[in-house]
Amino acid sequence: MSRNRLERVRKSPVKTSLSKAPGDSKTSRPATRDPVRTKGRILDIASEEFASRGFDGTRVDEIAARSKVSKNLIYHYFENKDALFIAVLERAHELFRAHEESISLNESKPIESMRNLVVESFRYWSESRQFIAYLDSANFHKSKHVKKSASIRNAYSSLVARIRGILEQGVRERVFREGVDPLDLYISISALAYHFFQFQHMYSIVFQKDLSADTIIAKRLRHVEDMILGYLQFKPKS
Repeated sequence: MSRNRLERVRKSPVKTSLSKAPGDSKTSRPATRDPVRTKGRILDIASEEFASRGFDGTRVDEIAARSKVSKNLIYHYFENKDALFIAVLERAHELFRAHEESISLNESKPIESMRNLVVESFRYWSESRQFIAYLDSANFHKSKHVKKSASIRNAYSSLVARIRGILEQGVRERVFREGVDPLDLYISISALAYHFFQFQHMYSIVFQKDLSADTIIAKRLRHVEDMILGYLQFKPKS
């Protein structure tokens, strides 16, 4: 990938902030007379708490204090801590799904589309550390919260279908190999980025190398691109 293109990828913002509602710049100001605004404020604060402390470390009392509302009001809106975490997960997945839907995937251009998917997925994970924290916490609890949310369970079906169409067109054009499962491919693309950013700090210490440096991240992205596109490459039968 060219230097200019990589710079555009790195500088182009991904709107993944989960800590502030649109138009709400004063998070300390109570808004108990506006149910929608108040519920949004609670969700904003809860998002920050779950991201920094995990599900087990988060306390509803702290969320109430920071939101400047009563604990009973939180339970009125969200029933309990589990329901509040589910709401945080659902909003995070909505942002994730919106980003994926915005990726330019054109079946008539299978190689370019697959490269876009790799680059944009990598960029999202690099700039969505809260989302990684939520998923880590959810997985620790065997995704029992995900099981209770139909919207999360159905969040990926559209993208997998789009990937399938690109793969089929690539096979027809003899630029992609046959037999690639779109779900397996998507998991691999996500894992190659997710794992890197999930363990970035630990690996930096273990390997005594700053893996948060821009040059290292750019190199990692090229590596992921090469792995995915190299795997997909059509290989004529001998």
